[in-house]
Amino acid sequence: QVQLVESGGGAVQTGGSLRLSCLASGYTRRPYYIAWFRQAPGREREAVAFLDSRFGHTFYADSVKGRFTFSQEAAKNTIYLQLNSLRPEDTAMYYCAAADYYDGGWRDPRVYKYRGQGTQVTV
Repeated sequence: QVQLVESGGGAVQTGGSLRLSCLASGYTRRPYYIAWFRQAPGREREAVAFLDSRFGHTFYADSVKGRFTFSQEAAKNTIYLQLNSLRPEDTAMYYCAAADYYDGGWRDPRVYKYRGQGTQVTV
């Protein structure tokens, strides 16, 4: 059973930075497709970023493009999301999610079979 554990959240001032981590374990084959979602109280869950880790292809929501960046450290089974130039509207619980297969629709939570518990980001 694949498990995802997020870390790296915290409280920062406007314009600050954080690096979120998503550690994957319990898999026989490393999930290729990773996404980050966020949800703030009273707001709908929003897909923030997507990574096809086989080829390094990425997609970002317009709201974070140019400020958030994926990276990965395969030896540590860890995916990172660098958050720069943070704004108050970035405040949310951030979740990583993973899928074994992908056929489009990266913003749809139903694409992802696995999801972590989340890490809080407060700006």
